[in-house]
Amino acid sequence: MLLEKLREYSERLDLPPRLYSELPVRYIIELDREGRALSKELIDTADPSNSATKRGTRRLTPSLQRSVGIKPLLLTDKADYVLGYVPDDGKPGRVAQCHAAFVDLVRRCAKATGEPAVHAVVAFLERGPLTQIEPDQDFDPGALIAFRVDGENPTALPPVQAFWAAENDPARGSAPMMQCIICGSQRPALERLELKVKGVPGGQSSGTSIISFNAEAFESYGLTASLNAPTCSDCGERFTKAVNELLASSDACVRLQNVAYVFWTKERQSDTPFAALLNEANPEQVKQLYESVFTGAGSTAVREFDTEPFYAAALSGSGGRCVVREWIDTTIGEAQRQLARWFQMQRIIQLTQFGPEVAAPMPLRQLAYATVRTGDHNNPAPANVSRALLRTALTGAPLPHDLLYQAVRRCRAEQSVTRPRAALIKMVLLSQRRDFNPEEEETMVELDETNKDPAYLCGRLLAVLEQAQRAALPGINATIVDRFYGTASSAPASVFGRLMRGVQPHLARLERDRRGAWVTIQRRLEEVQADLRTYPRTLTLEQQGLFALGYYHERARRWTKAADSDTNNVEEPQAGDHEQE
Repeated sequence: MLLEKLREYSERLDLPPRLYSELPVRYIIELDREGRALSKELIDTADPSNSATKRGTRRLTPSLQRSVGIKPLLLTDKADYVLGYVPDDGKPGRVAQCHAAFVDLVRRCAKATGEPAVHAVVAFLERGPLTQIEPDQDFDPGALIAFRVDGENPTALPPVQAFWAAENDPARGSAPMMQCIICGSQRPALERLELKVKGVPGGQSSGTSIISFNAEAFESYGLTASLNAPTCSDCGERFTKAVNELLASSDACVRLQNVAYVFWTKERQSDTPFAALLNEANPEQVKQLYESVFTGAGSTAVREFDTEPFYAAALSGSGGRCVVREWIDTTIGEAQRQLARWFQMQRIIQLTQFGPEVAAPMPLRQLAYATVRTGDHNNPAPANVSRALLRTALTGAPLPHDLLYQAVRRCRAEQSVTRPRAALIKMVLLSQRRDFNPEEEETMVELDETNKDPAYLCGRLLAVLEQAQRAALPGINATIVDRFYGTASSAPASVFGRLMRGVQPHLARLERDRRGAWVTIQRRLEEVQADLRTYPRTLTLEQQGLFALGYYHERARRWTKAADSDTNNVEEPQAGDHEQE
């Protein structure tokens, strides 16, 4: 299904000539019409300061998947093929064979096409490349080398392109006739795909194969390599170029750790920038999406009959293989509705230096990193986290409890609840509810005084006790939360009695020195404890999530202003209290 849809997508693209790909070509050999080198030095097109050209200027060149055999590329290749250059650790015998094969291919191309530019390259090669070119000490023998003849690029000539396609026509070889799994036609089947998928995270820099069998357990009926999933050359090239196009586009690809997510539609381009929304979560774009989905406002209003197919896939590399981690087949309308719901579920208040406010929407990356240690960029989030978030964003599938466990575990380990973790906990809990309606409800965005769940109330109580401690001991470095959050969030009965006794001296000090603050905090304690008849002995995973939300909501609530001026800013935002990414 995936390969079929990618081939379908390729019909909309302006694809390069057959077996041509855009690759970084680092070195250029300038020749005149007689095939004489215009300089002994190679023209180096690499620009280390530019990530797009640090390995050379990208240009369309003949391309072919190679393994251990000798197989030259036409008019563009590495130093061993083009120059006969033997590196320090090279094998002279093999290099000689590679160079001879390259020269023979160019000769046949010149004879078949009659192009003067190709004949000039033949003349250069017959004089001996290394007698005319002197690589410098910084020369990279693994980089691609191409020719330019009197300002003309020989590989761009249509007859040369036609020769390269004919040279690699599977019908000319011993390829077996089989039914292609994609187009269904009886055609010569490729033992190995001719092109590789480029840019898959975790894969080889030379590219990865999306179809490959190399173990006896997978080789049914004696079919090896790619013949177990027979593919004709046209379909293989088209779906490979299609996925490469998606991977190279910032509008169609989201990269997170070792996974790349690509998005496309069957026919027309969607008005909704799915990749940009998941990558950046621009508040204005999110607002437009929500309004178009749930209010029908704007030109991108979603209609019930908007059934244009929409596809998404998660890809990662495993050595030389491209691994499909996720496959989503839905519609544009459904994907838009679910993405709007996804952003609505993560809405939550945050505490800033100016007071509480509903926070801006968060991109996929920020939510995924909520499951790992704060600020630790060397500790990537597990790949299953981002995949689960993406699946929910596009299909509305419930988030697994594993994400709740990871977020709760990090809250306990760091003795704090950050906004991304609170939002992720909220998303998991809401995604499990079938009755959640994002069009009507603002659930768990801020403090819910009607929530009488003991776990939620215990979280609120811990936040109020921390408020009392901060108010009584301004500038304190470590609070009761730094010492007791883990225990309080999992076994409240074992610690809250002690905490309630410990807060009494703080309340006495506030009553003496800051009576307004004492009145406010005392009122909050009574309010929370009125519905908390007993402290639970233990809390389930879902209850620990509610505890974290209760603690977070209580800390981010608006400060109550009483008559006494001391009640203003009962809990001043402390260093480190603001949002942690």
